[in-house]
Parts: sequence; C-alpha cells; structure tokens
Amino acid sequence: MKTSLFRSSSGDLRIQIAVGVVWVMVVSLIGQRLTDLGPWYQALKQPAWKPPDWAFGVIWTSVFVLIVTAGVIAWRRTRTARQRRVFIGLFILNSALHITWSGLFFALKRPDWAMLELIFLWLSIAAIMAVFWKWSRLAFLLLVPYITWVTIAGFLNFANVELNGPFGQASAERPSAGQLN
Repeated sequence: MKTSLFRSSSGDLRIQIAVGVVWVMVVSLIGQRLTDLGPWYQALKQPAWKPPDWAFGVIWTSVFVLIVTAGVIAWRRTRTARQRRVFIGLFILNSALHITWSGLFFALKRPDWAMLELIFLWLSIAAIMAVFWKWSRLAFLLLVPYITWVTIAGFLNFANVELNGPFGQASAERPSAGQLN
C-alpha cells in the first residue's frame, strides 16, 4: 500500500485542491477589495518595525498556499460526515472573520474595532489547528505561519490604534496639529 501526504478515501484529490484554491482566492479577493491603501491609510503613523507594504502581498500569498495545503491534507484525513462538517464550519467561520477584519480596518477605518475582531480571528485559527492536530500533525504545522503572521498583524494593528487613535466620530472632530495653533 502506497502512503502519501494526501492519502484518503474521502474524495477526489483534484476536486479538493480546486475547492481549496477557489475558496482561498475568493476570500483573498474580497479582502483585497476591502483593503484601501489610499490617503487615510498612508496618513496613519506606523511603527518603525512595520514591513513594507509590498511584503504583505508576498506574505499573504505564501500563507494562503500553506492554508490550502493544510486544508487539503486535513480534509483527506476526515473519516466521518461530522468531521467534514466541523472542518467546513471552521473554515467558513475563519474566512468570515478574515474578511471582517479587512472591512473593519480599511473600509470602516476602525482599527480599534479590527483589533477586537482580530482576537476572534486568532482564536478561529487556533481552533482549526487544534482540530488539525488530531487529524494530521503536518496540516497543523503548515498553519503555524498563519497564526504567527496574524499575531504579528495583531501587534501592528495594536500599534496603529496606539499611535493614531481614537477612531470614528471622535477622530473626525479632533483638530489636526496645524489647527491647534
């Protein structure tokens, strides 16, 4: 019997890879559409350690490839309909939280709300990893860069809140330094 990284009796590997790729592409595209690096974002004070803007695309692309790989491996290790429902439910929740963060931070210009939401995004990744640990140690390990990057993004989000807050109505009414003189 041949063993494989992707061994399973739970479906066609090509279909699972295609579903994973399409899913991640849709989540990524929605997140990109919500991400506006225009004047508001450019005006934010950033910590000195923030990666350059171009690095975010490279990092997220790499993370998404690892998510798809981990997802396919774990999906193929599911044995029951219940396990598959858990798997799909966790990915739906994680995807919704991923998209919501972009909407809060960029579209609504509320890094403070995004910081709170990021806690739930991080917990959703941890939940996926906990389930994957039971099914495949490799799938678990492939998600370590995801939770690491979201942790770094969390510190960056926190720095944005600290350096630029408050946000929302109060910040719109707050005079700029030039208006104080």
